Amino acid sequence: MVSLEEVTIMGINAPRAHQRLIAKITAQLLAKFYAGEIPFEPLPETMLDESQSSPVPDIILVDEVQDTVPVIIEIAHGAGVRNDLDKVRKLISTTNYGIQEGFVYDYKHLRWFQFDKYRGDVLKQPSFSSALQLDLQELL
Repeated sequence: MVSLEEVTIMGINAPRAHQRLIAKITAQLLAKFYAGEIPFEPLPETMLDESQSSPVPDIILVDEVQDTVPVIIEIAHGAGVRNDLDKVRKLISTTNYGIQEGFVYDYKHLRWFQFDKYRGDVLKQPSFSSALQLDLQELL
């Protein structure tokens, strides 16, 4: 389980460029969700576990039927990319939120990173979500 201290470390990173990307990706995912093109509802800056203090990724995709969060997305740049990728790996590997895929987008270098629960670091097409059957790069 992720500690309260780690939740605090996940903190708020809210530069306008960062928030703009969260809004853009969430809006496009939401349109796809309402059109029935993806099965999970995207929510920005939402707790993974509503019953207790828990991490708040930039974007979560919620499976309301299973009450899980199969996909999380973090937006970062600079040293934040490595930190967020480490957090994503830890959330997927050591928690029970149901996360299958975690993505980190480096908006300064226009690069995606992905960690998959079963495949580990995904180097080939890291912007492609198997859970959504969607290339996240298309949303930018």
